[in-house]
Amino acid sequence: MVRIVSPNSQPIFSSSSSSSSSSSLSWSTPTPMTTSTSMTETVNGSHLFNISGYSLSKGIGIGNYVASDTFTAGYYSWAIYFYPDGKKVQYDAPYVSLFIVLVSEGSDVRALFELKLLDQSGKGRHKVHTQFDSEPYTIRNRGSMW
Repeated sequence: MVRIVSPNSQPIFSSSSSSSSSSSLSWSTPTPMTTSTSMTETVNGSHLFNISGYSLSKGIGIGNYVASDTFTAGYYSWAIYFYPDGKKVQYDAPYVSLFIVLVSEGSDVRALFELKLLDQSGKGRHKVHTQFDSEPYTIRNRGSMW
């Protein structure tokens, strides 16, 4: 019997001879054994973006923002964008906007997050937005924000 073996040691074909004058050639197809594993891991992280000296009377213009340093959570890079005068002119009131932004390449990143604005005036007008009370938010690609 002759056996030809591929570089990964899987038989390609084998031939056998018998006492008769004819020889038979038989092809065998290796049956590969495959496995796969899916592991879902929840990764927690936090980032403190401290903005000092902010006041509604001192602005940088609607649509302009200040970005936090890039930080990593859940194997992705993120940033926080703070718009001191709001992101859009359509809202005719003094307000601020705060966004979490996917900085790294990625698609369909599901995340639960919480954004807090702490009022340091002593009036206790803190603002908290949490995604933990609902389904995870899907951020579709780099540059997407919520």
